[in-house]
Amino acid sequence: MTDSELAVLAVKAMENSYSPYSGFKVGAALESKSGKVFTGCNVENAAFTPTCCAERVALFKGISEGEREFKKIAVAGGKNGKIDSVCTPCGVCRQALSEFCGADFKIICAGRDEVKAFTLSELLPQSFSSEDVL
Repeated sequence: MTDSELAVLAVKAMENSYSPYSGFKVGAALESKSGKVFTGCNVENAAFTPTCCAERVALFKGISEGEREFKKIAVAGGKNGKIDSVCTPCGVCRQALSEFCGADFKIICAGRDEVKAFTLSELLPQSFSSEDVL
């Protein structure tokens, strides 16, 4: 799947966002190494802490369906569903992705007029990993 196709799926996933508190809708589309694509949207909660970001929803869907290796993710987001600028994953999502994705894992961030691509190591240098625990 091309980066552009994956970004389109991320934008479409924004439609299902449940974000009544922030109004910031986010969608993600995660491609596994086997070629399957898992989408996710952010799901907010009045208590805020239980909120789950789109990237982790997509990741956890993939994990729950038996995938353990991922190729790339596309992310799109904006206030009231309007994409104005590039939206990158939050720190928690970056850490969650690092559990299953290598330093060269590709993160595609879609903006209104541009698409930027980063590696996980660019967005999460010096990550905490299983090597630190084991």
